[in-house]
Amino acid sequence: MCTHAHNDHVNVAPALAACYGAPILLHPADAVLWKTVHGLRVPDFWELIDGEDLTVVGTGLQVLHTPGHSPGSVCLYAPELGALFSGDTLFQGGPGATGRSFSDFDTIIASIRDRLITLPEDTAVHTGHGPTTSIGAEAPHLDEWIARGH
Repeated sequence: MCTHAHNDHVNVAPALAACYGAPILLHPADAVLWKTVHGLRVPDFWELIDGEDLTVVGTGLQVLHTPGHSPGSVCLYAPELGALFSGDTLFQGGPGATGRSFSDFDTIIASIRDRLITLPEDTAVHTGHGPTTSIGAEAPHLDEWIARGH
């Protein structure tokens, strides 16, 4: 399951899928990035759809489409665990980078405001890089991030 298709998150996805006989899951809006990394020489992926409910090893995950870092960025919310796997959408101290191709600061801010800080404050945020944080720790800083800009 890929939170987005930047190379540092999908380089080994085809090898892992082949090794474990598992599908690759990715939001379709990141197909252009997937093809940039892998071309057409690797297996295709299954599409992650916003609002979709998945079960992984008995744990329910809700797919939240959170574009901005990339067009197809998603976060995976596990309500019963009180956990969010944010990929590169939200980190401790702010939003993910928007300086890469297909990234957009205003879009990532909207994703965080509308999709993430609406989650319970005690939701643990497991980021794609760096330390874990929580919705409650990050939400009060949204206006600071907007003022700071990309």
